Amino acid sequence: MIMEGILNNWKGFLKEGFTEEGTPDLKYYAFDWDDNIAFMPTKIILLDTEGNEVGMATDHFAEYRTEIGKKEFEYEGHTIKDFAPFPFRNFRVEGDTQFLQDVMTAKLGPSFPDFKECVEGASIFAIITARGHNPETLKEACKKYILSGYGGINTEQVISNIKKYNELYKSSGSTDNSKLVDDYLQICKFHPVTFGEGSAANPEQLKVVALNNFIQYVNTEVKKVKKHAQKGSKIKIGFSDDDFKNIEAMISHFGSRDEKGKFKAGRPQSLKIKYTGKPRG
Repeated sequence: MIMEGILNNWKGFLKEGFTEEGTPDLKYYAFDWDDNIAFMPTKIILLDTEGNEVGMATDHFAEYRTEIGKKEFEYEGHTIKDFAPFPFRNFRVEGDTQFLQDVMTAKLGPSFPDFKECVEGASIFAIITARGHNPETLKEACKKYILSGYGGINTEQVISNIKKYNELYKSSGSTDNSKLVDDYLQICKFHPVTFGEGSAANPEQLKVVALNNFIQYVNTEVKKVKKHAQKGSKIKIGFSDDDFKNIEAMISHFGSRDEKGKFKAGRPQSLKIKYTGKPRG
């Protein structure tokens, strides 16, 4: 029942930024990156039974990750035995340069339209990914998407709404588009949850912590603009991920209730969790 109450397709949920009356709509996003915003060519490196390294795409890894190292299985003509040494080498800081190249050739993921609406509304968002890149690298990738108009992003609309928010925050801001985007992304959050430490093989709880931190951050930031919102407006936050284990962890944490049947403290008034992976039977 919790699943039905919290998991949905976001239909009609997020038209980010401002209402038709020009007031903040208090809607915010948190996104996984791989196979959600974008389909990246980056591979996790595994070992087959003959000691050969085998690259596995991230969408396949979401299916197989609980089996790797626990039992042998067939994958693209190889019998996979375990992870290779440093299997996530391409997802760490040493892969930062390649990541910034790959994002500009990546195919659009199922949540890219939501990301597009979010940045066009200049709304605060978070990237919550199992990758271990430097957070500044993720920020730079988002800047590239915005300024290049990647995937149809309307750069002029982004800039226009950044300026509107600057007026609400009583910030003079810059007249340079690149600097305006820098300032906007500075108030967004970038959580590569295995940056420095943490397991990319089991990132569920790290993502729960990151989303909880983002929710608390949003609660603080909203106080700065809520007086400009329509009376009775409620905070709405959406999270999307293609890995069902991450979705299950979010539902388990944020869907839990106290003995009186109320959602536990810290959960926003409206939290929408979107699964973007393969349909499940």
